[in-house]
Amino acid sequence: METGIGATLREARSRRKVDLAEVEAAIKIRIRYLQAMENEEWDVLPGGAYTRGFIRTYAGYLGLDGERLAEEYRRGAGPAAGERVPRRVEPVASAARARGSRVPGWVLAVVVSLVLVGLVVAIGLSGGDGDDGSSPPPGQAAQQDGHGKRRTAQSERKAAVVQPGVAVSLEATDEVWVCMLDSDEEPVVNGEILQPGAEAGPFRADGFTASFGNGEFELTIDGRQTDTPPSSSPIGYEIDSGGDLTPLEEGERPDCT
Repeated sequence: METGIGATLREARSRRKVDLAEVEAAIKIRIRYLQAMENEEWDVLPGGAYTRGFIRTYAGYLGLDGERLAEEYRRGAGPAAGERVPRRVEPVASAARARGSRVPGWVLAVVVSLVLVGLVVAIGLSGGDGDDGSSPPPGQAAQQDGHGKRRTAQSERKAAVVQPGVAVSLEATDEVWVCMLDSDEEPVVNGEILQPGAEAGPFRADGFTASFGNGEFELTIDGRQTDTPPSSSPIGYEIDSGGDLTPLEEGERPDCT
């Protein structure tokens, strides 16, 4: 796809008399991506919002109108230049609720009946363990606490389910390309473009690494909204098991390729 963007970037760089190594050091975009933009080899670049972010950053450094060139790429690129059709990333819990809604009515009726029978039997067996001082039924251990009140072994066992790891979710405030890996380096958002208002997560793991095509998103960690400043350039973060957020350099960010 010939757009003229590459020639515009190359000619502007020649006028400024800077080589690609100087550009890479200044704006932290790899030389192979800079060459790909100048040669219009769009399939080398990640595509979509990520590529537009590269164009804006490179053009701005050269004193060009980065927004205009990025918009020209968007109009001329389309799906053929790497634009992936966005889809809403739904939490696993939503799918589970959807499956649960298809349980037949007769199954629910049987389950309710069994629960009621179990309650009746339990009440009958525990009838001797009241507040009148009578002895508890055989096999039900009883202890005296410091106030002389009877406590059964059963009442002392309290279920406490604690899910390990850190919970992360995000919401796009503008179109943004997202690649997020969990602590096992498995993608939870696999290089997808989220439209404004789209949500992903919550995801839970011992930690995450993430790349974003720009800073147009809100990140929530363990229910706490983080301070992620907006940026027109690609950015990335590491989230550790304690929920701490650390920026990643360009070479350290995941790319979901």
